[in-house]
This record gives sequence, structure tokens and C-alpha cells, in this order.
Amino acid sequence: MVQDYLYVTCTKCGAKNRIPEVRANDHPACGKCKAKLSIPGGHDGPVAVSDADFARQVVSYDGLVMLDCWAPWCGPCRTLGPVVDQMARDYRGRIRVAKLNVDENPRTASTYGIQSIPTVLFFRAGKVVDSVVGAVPRAELERHIRSLIS
Repeated sequence: MVQDYLYVTCTKCGAKNRIPEVRANDHPACGKCKAKLSIPGGHDGPVAVSDADFARQVVSYDGLVMLDCWAPWCGPCRTLGPVVDQMARDYRGRIRVAKLNVDENPRTASTYGIQSIPTVLFFRAGKVVDSVVGAVPRAELERHIRSLIS
């Protein structure tokens, strides 16, 4: 697999850092002074994934990934969306939170048998290790995360 890198200069000490692109949303620290690096275009919310970059963003990720499969017309998806967004901020650095619009990315949705939305899939080492179907409370999603990271 070809790995792309981002080159980021630390704003605190000026050191140049090479960050694997797949780790850019994990809030990397400077190798020299350990300050958090500011990644251009980075954000604290979920990573939007597509058919084109699904393997790179989800399957090849080393840690736990929580993938929200949704569509903009889906009422329960719109209810769950802010919960997923907040969890991406709260769990940053511990898990990757991603969102897949199933209407725009039918190949990936079909590959994983998404028939009802919202569906939240949990991946580890490229494999689905757990799933939740429906707009469940945040506590239910956290229960699944705790069981998978312990």
C-alpha cells in the first residue's frame, strides 16, 4: 500500500514533522516538543468517507473506527448525527469516528450489507467487530465503544 504523508511545521518549535495522511485526524503531536500540531483542513468532527477513500480511512486504520452510515433525507439519521459529531470530539485521539453517506457511496454500503439506516459499524483491523442499527441513545453507543476498547 502506498502511504501519503503530510509535512507540517510545528508552530511552537518550528520542527518539520512528517505525518501519515491516514493519521492526520488523530491530532498528532510534534516529534520534538510534543505540542499538538495544527493540520491544515483538520477538524474535530467525524471524518467523511467515500467509496474512493474508504479503504484508506477505515479499513487500513490501526485502531477502532466507529462508522455512521446515514443519508440526508433520513429523520433518525438527522437525530443521531449531532450525537456522532459530539462523540467524535469527545473520543478524539482514542477512536476514529467516520460518516458514510449511503446515497452517495452505494458500493461501500452494499459491501457491508447496509439495509437500514442509521447503522453504526465498528471496525478494528479492517473487520466489522460490532454494529448497531437505529437511532440509539448515546449511552448505547458508548457501551459498545467501552466493550471494544477495554
